[in-house]
Amino acid sequence: MSDWTAVRVEHLGERSKSILPPGIKLPMLPRAVMKFSREADDPSANAVKLGKIIETDAGLTGELLRHVNSAAFGLRSKAASAQQAIGMLGVRASKLFLLTTAVKNAMRSTESKLINLRGFAATNLERALFAREVAELLKTDGELAFAAAILQDFVLPLLTNEKFDDYFEFLKRQVENPIPFMQFERTLFGWDHAEAAANVMFDWGFPDDLICCVLFHHRGLRLLTDDRLGQTPAAAVAVAALMPDPIEQIPDGLDQLIRLEQAWPAFNLLEIAERVEEKFEETGIGVSQPISFLKRCRKAVASAF
Repeated sequence: MSDWTAVRVEHLGERSKSILPPGIKLPMLPRAVMKFSREADDPSANAVKLGKIIETDAGLTGELLRHVNSAAFGLRSKAASAQQAIGMLGVRASKLFLLTTAVKNAMRSTESKLINLRGFAATNLERALFAREVAELLKTDGELAFAAAILQDFVLPLLTNEKFDDYFEFLKRQVENPIPFMQFERTLFGWDHAEAAANVMFDWGFPDDLICCVLFHHRGLRLLTDDRLGQTPAAAVAVAALMPDPIEQIPDGLDQLIRLEQAWPAFNLLEIAERVEEKFEETGIGVSQPISFLKRCRKAVASAF
């Protein structure tokens, strides 16, 4: 077990840093979610007490019920209340789902001049499903990996709007002279979107394990060999972050995944990509990818051999 609080303090400190541009206005998260998150940390918390908190927000209650009653869970009996849903999912899994959902809903009204938000949502889901698959191989917490991978880029629509010219210049440069996205951000701003997101999550009172997984999501394959984090959800999220995305954050990310397959016998890239596509289609979220991750993988693997 990692001491996530110690890791967070080491890399972020005891207080958050306001590194986002001052023009960015962050959304407010629902009061019910923040109260749920605090109360869920109490060892004596139970589904009845926590369910009453969530039921003060009809929208979140509906989201939670749809989630637990979905075909993905395959439960014989269906939850009819937030209390029943929390009892079926467990307190921790419910907390991760509600925090993730709250952020997604809060960002839904965001507009972006640079990012296609439907494609952004589809990429995030593919990445989260992939992170969960890698977490299973590492025998670690797949739900934490899923939640962190969904959230890892949530500040990008806001950032790319506020600093549109800078990020647009990055995209133009990628055509001829591609560089890692984080390198561009750190060179130009002195910080990157992973650090920005982690600080926002700290301000919002998110758990340290989720914060750290987002903070380290661009550490790449080297996180797999890290003494403290190599067998944790953070490593699974870092592997998933190598997947292609519309901004091309890691130009050779897919090549790195192919090399990982050669070094890690349990990691079969095409099999994982097939499961990701199958589960992506099962979600029924109403978004699609013009070129799915599976298609990219098949093309890349064919070219590599």
